[in-house]
Amino acid sequence: MISALAWVRKGVAAERPARYEMTEEEYTRLQTEAAAEINDAKRELKEKSMVDSELLNDPALKDFDLEHYDSSDEDETSEKQDGPHIFSNIKGLSFYNEDEEDPDLDLDEDEEAEEEQIFASDNLLLVAKTEDDISNIEVCVFESESDNLFVHHDFMLPAFPLALEWLDFRVGRKADQPGGGNYVAVGTFEPSIEIWDLDTLDAAYPDLVLGTSDKRVLRKSRNKPHGEFHTDAVIGLSWNKNVRNLLASSSADTTVKLWDLSKGACVQSYSHHKDKVQAVQWHPSEASVMLTGGYDKRVAAFDSRVPDAISSWKVDADVESVMWDVHSPNHFFVATESGTVRYFDIRNANNGKGGAPVFTLTAHDEAVSAMQQHPNIAGVLVTGSADETVKVWDIRDKPSMVLSRNPDVGSVFAAQFCPDEPMLLAVAGSNGESRVWDLATNAQVRSTFGDAAFAAKPVQEKPLVGIQHDEDEDEDAENSHEAVIAELRGSEHPAAAAASGEDSDTSMASEN
Repeated sequence: MISALAWVRKGVAAERPARYEMTEEEYTRLQTEAAAEINDAKRELKEKSMVDSELLNDPALKDFDLEHYDSSDEDETSEKQDGPHIFSNIKGLSFYNEDEEDPDLDLDEDEEAEEEQIFASDNLLLVAKTEDDISNIEVCVFESESDNLFVHHDFMLPAFPLALEWLDFRVGRKADQPGGGNYVAVGTFEPSIEIWDLDTLDAAYPDLVLGTSDKRVLRKSRNKPHGEFHTDAVIGLSWNKNVRNLLASSSADTTVKLWDLSKGACVQSYSHHKDKVQAVQWHPSEASVMLTGGYDKRVAAFDSRVPDAISSWKVDADVESVMWDVHSPNHFFVATESGTVRYFDIRNANNGKGGAPVFTLTAHDEAVSAMQQHPNIAGVLVTGSADETVKVWDIRDKPSMVLSRNPDVGSVFAAQFCPDEPMLLAVAGSNGESRVWDLATNAQVRSTFGDAAFAAKPVQEKPLVGIQHDEDEDEDAENSHEAVIAELRGSEHPAAAAASGEDSDTSMASEN
């Protein structure tokens, strides 16, 4: 499953990412954390032993000899031996004094460095992926000239990822270096926020962690909002591009928090929602204004410096996402679980009570789980849904649908426009696949949003681009696009049922 996506602009990533090297401070920190976890485990084991001891000493159960219930004669015999000899059969092993002497090692550093190089013409696409209960962030390179998308490197996460936010404010070991950096903030089912350096390979630990990971403190604060850290999953993130050291987060603990990245600490906590806060976003030009939406079916707009002066709007269902209109900053979009998208004017609020929507789109039959507007072309809105479709809307004048398509990613959880290409859209969803879709080659999109000369020029529509895997992986796991679809059709995955019921040509056809 892919739960979130984020693009990185061309020229931002380091041409040759450095390899991670742990410092003494990090070794000490890991040792301290490991010691704390061991102490917690010992305490839990001691509590369990006390319960077991009471059970074993129960007179009513003594005749059953529960202490040796699962023992056997073979176990008793093995305990008398000197112990296991796991390295007893080593006659066939070879030892080399120098790495260069081992013919099985490929140490062509120049070739490896060339494979790791990221060019200024490359975009990065960050993919939050979970497979077999293992979650990670795949840092993919997209080469637009060749329509090639591949995984460059990745890093492991402690829990299922819910939100990604790219930022360039330097933190951690590079905090004192001049210029902008290349980082991603990650929100997961854990209550803390991890910030990773994307220009570092084989990173074992994030450069900055916001919040607490102390389990004892979190147990005491369970189901209780705290003023200095989140106590439940972090669902939404928004970096302030105007005040670059500020990051906002929304959480299942019903709070919104404001973090100072230069201090690595929470500087403000807001509690205006009564249920999980699904989304948060800073205003594109008003540096202190933010927008939030939650499972209390409310959307709130307020100045972070004056948290008591809040304007709120009621909607028909739980909020899935909120988004300011970058082309008309007095307006904002709200996507809901009921499949609608509402467009509000913030100026219509009166004494803190929001007015009626300017328009409402009945966008999908199921929840609108992804929503994105084009950053440069006014009027272009894209929605994605659990109904497995992605739709393109023209919201100029009277809103209307331009295009609908099933991109074969299952339930659509993420849709993001590339910041450097005219109409390049990345989509991803429940079946663990991501696609890059060049909307500029679609005839309907061209005729709706292009000028007369652009629309009249015939162009063959490009197919959607997926991640390219290594040849060995393709042969062993049969991970080509055709093999994945064929495998899904033969499985019980929910996406398979939808795929098996549709002809591939029909699923990719547009709808007016």
